[in-house]
Amino acid sequence: MRWDELFADIESQFERQLDAERLDLAAETERLRSGRLTLVERLESMSSDGGRVRLVLADGQTVELRVDSTGADWVAGEARLGERARGTVIPIRAIAEVQPAAGHQDRMREGTSPLRPRGLADRLGLAVVLRDLCRRRIEVDLCTMLGTHHGTIDRVGADHLDFSRHGIGEPRRHPTEGTRLVPFAGVVCVRL
Repeated sequence: MRWDELFADIESQFERQLDAERLDLAAETERLRSGRLTLVERLESMSSDGGRVRLVLADGQTVELRVDSTGADWVAGEARLGERARGTVIPIRAIAEVQPAAGHQDRMREGTSPLRPRGLADRLGLAVVLRDLCRRRIEVDLCTMLGTHHGTIDRVGADHLDFSRHGIGEPRRHPTEGTRLVPFAGVVCVRL
């Protein structure tokens, strides 16, 4: 009888030790997964159900964004500023703070974030998006650390853009307020 009790005790200790190792391994796996997540992936996850994420930008403005597209260093979607919603491109480095709803943060902690496989579009940088807006000659509001300017992007370099300021609906050929060279580091967001 004593041998049965001894073996049962050893077996119980062994099972507890295995359970502790499994828990440690699961915790370490979750730490590794969390350590690989980027802010772009977190924003995609928070907006995966069509919800909006509140972003505080580097210039202090707060926008509610429904993320529709992402790239290597930017997010884009419909941003709500007050009552009006507009297409908006935001460089990741211009995001000062993200204020997720409580459920969004919990979803990421569960380890079951609904992330899609990363493709070519996800590796495209901000310059590619700005070049497309330039090529199509779309009037935009360019928000910088110094304020918001209306006009058209004329040219996009490796780390800056040329921006012609003009009134809403005025032809780009006649910039009424001049042309500016804006480094990407100064761009807070681009509103379509």
